[in-house]
Amino acid sequence: MAKTENKRRRRRKWRLVAVFGFLLLVTGAAWFFESQATTTVIFVRHADRAAGQEENPGLSVSGQQRAQELSRLLAEVDIVAGVDAIFATQYRRTQETAEPLSKRLGVPVRTAAPNDIQGLTEQILTEYKGKIVLVITHSGAIPKLIQELHGSKKLAAIEDNEYDNMYIVSIPWFGKVKTLRFRYGRPYVP
Repeated sequence: MAKTENKRRRRRKWRLVAVFGFLLLVTGAAWFFESQATTTVIFVRHADRAAGQEENPGLSVSGQQRAQELSRLLAEVDIVAGVDAIFATQYRRTQETAEPLSKRLGVPVRTAAPNDIQGLTEQILTEYKGKIVLVITHSGAIPKLIQELHGSKKLAAIEDNEYDNMYIVSIPWFGKVKTLRFRYGRPYVP
């Protein structure tokens, strides 16, 4: 009888060890998968620039309106947190495009060099993994940035007067990168 009782105790003990081991494994896996969340990068070209011969033009009136519309669209893009970081080049037109959203969310605009494609993408993927990042740059840099993130390589060229494209690149920790294109504000008319 004592042998039978000892066997039962050992079985219970091993069952408890197995249950706790399984719970530990599941908790560790959940933590791992959560830490490997999808990174979302939103690319837009600066809003409509002011006409003229100025070397570093700001935004036109319609560009200011488009920057406000961008702010309205992206202020609550994520139900929980919103845009986590905003990058723009050092030029007035990109800084002015970023300003309304930056003020609305209280997120500072970080300056990014327009030609440092690899540096910017590495910074986004390491510092903002699992976050939402807005990048406001120039028409020639957008396709290069998207390609560097393994997004679509079939982007149509952005025309000189085309300011309404918004590209969303979704980068999962595992699986295929998706590239979406939307239009916002006053539509481009060729």
